[in-house]
Amino acid sequence: MTFPRRSLLALGLASLLAVSACDKLLPGKQVAYNAVDITGAGYGRTLSLPDAEGRTRSLADFNGKYVVVFFGYTQCPDVCPGTLAELAQVKKALGPDGDKVQGVFITVDPERDTPQVLKGYVTSFDPGFVALRGTPEQTAAIAKDFKVYYAKVPGKTEGSYSMDHTAGSYVFDTKGQVRLFTRYGSGAEALTSDLKQLIKAG
Repeated sequence: MTFPRRSLLALGLASLLAVSACDKLLPGKQVAYNAVDITGAGYGRTLSLPDAEGRTRSLADFNGKYVVVFFGYTQCPDVCPGTLAELAQVKKALGPDGDKVQGVFITVDPERDTPQVLKGYVTSFDPGFVALRGTPEQTAAIAKDFKVYYAKVPGKTEGSYSMDHTAGSYVFDTKGQVRLFTRYGSGAEALTSDLKQLIKAG
């Protein structure tokens, strides 16, 4: 049995409209985030690193919270302090819901970022922020898992260096599933809006 060309076109259009209508019914499809929606990606599944107190931490430790993970280093001149300051600002802007947000800073410079240095650094922005520090091998593995780039860049004097690294944060929901990648420079207002949407969705 064959169909006229016009009938086939009509069936095709009807199918597309049906798919479109169903698509609007899918959860999360109507949410427009400022950040990049990476829901379903496999980032962070192997996150397991010591914190500044020497305790091994994973995303499971923060179940029930919206976790914002950022890779950086304490001697970073602009991106890292700017990102942490913004996140602290976001928590305040969220009011009581700010307690549902957990900042996690992973150093890409374990050579210089000792546990003591890290703890003092992150808590200067917010007393609830957590810093993680692995061995060079662990750092390389977790960066690969998150698809984060970092590299040592020699300085002008002997022995000095800086670190190039991915400038962006990963946002996980309360069940430890990655949801968003927020680019550096997007601003506190954009992240506040995105977190409000995630919190509202539950």
